Amino acid sequence: MAAPSRARAIEQRRITSLEVLCVVLVLALLAQGPLIRMLDIPAVRTGATVFVAICVQATPFLVLGVLVSGLIAAFVSPLALRRVLPRTTTAAVPIAGLAGMALPGCECASVPVSRRLMQQGVPPAAALAFLLAAPAVNPVVLVATAVAFPGEPRMVAARFLGSMATALVMGWLWARLGRPEWIAQRALRRPERPPGRSAFAVFTETARHDMVSSGGFLVLGGLTAAVLNVLVPASWMASLTGNMVLGILVMALLAVVLALCSEADAFVAASLTAVPLLPRLVFLVVGPAVDVKLVALQTGAFGRRFASRFAPATFMVAIACGSLAGVLVLGATR
Repeated sequence: MAAPSRARAIEQRRITSLEVLCVVLVLALLAQGPLIRMLDIPAVRTGATVFVAICVQATPFLVLGVLVSGLIAAFVSPLALRRVLPRTTTAAVPIAGLAGMALPGCECASVPVSRRLMQQGVPPAAALAFLLAAPAVNPVVLVATAVAFPGEPRMVAARFLGSMATALVMGWLWARLGRPEWIAQRALRRPERPPGRSAFAVFTETARHDMVSSGGFLVLGGLTAAVLNVLVPASWMASLTGNMVLGILVMALLAVVLALCSEADAFVAASLTAVPLLPRLVFLVVGPAVDVKLVALQTGAFGRRFASRFAPATFMVAIACGSLAGVLVLGATR
């Protein structure tokens, strides 16, 4: 009897993360004045603004994503999904890409939804096509692009074409070259419903778990984006007007670094009037497909082995598809 009671006493004395957070907050309040003076640096203020902006932009859509994920886990059966999608993976990829138009959210919402689709029996290639298409070709993003480029209506068609092509090409590439072991097994493990638990209980537990899991990686990605944002010199933009290839590469890298929400990136691209249209289009195609916060979210959802392969491949495919769409729709010299 003594051993169990001693173990319970030790467990009761264990310091949890909540207690550590409370101590940190108290210390920060006590040292508020010195901290403000020490951190009152323009670069720090800029980085903090970028970090807060990314988290504030992404959190509502992340919440939307985990809610949809919970609804799928609780109320959608794998049999129903298999009836909707074609039996062959090659045919299921474009259907999943078009289904992405129905979810008006950013990439933060599509990650937990695509993981839940895999757990419900959807082929990974189709779920990944949905992951890339949903934040890039939904009506909200296309309307925002039209508003941001009122004098260039073809930007909407070019963005849709480049983003959808990226989603489909990556889905078909994964169907042909992807390996199941690259995705962490925990990501594919379907949560079991214990006997007696209601669908609503499964929904709340799934949403809570996904929110805690994805939220931490969102903060990590936002912090990385803020640091890189401060380190990228603004003078680089001046060198993009005379070299189209350099402009495309730099704007693609900038999309990865800035990690903007897909509903807002068109207005940022429209403000870069010194940059030709083609590099700005690549910026809009690459951003929703791969950026630092999305890589962090994919790492948390599917594992490092997946993210280390999927993100670089998506980056290259998005540049190629965005450039080709720009040449076809906008013209090679735009």
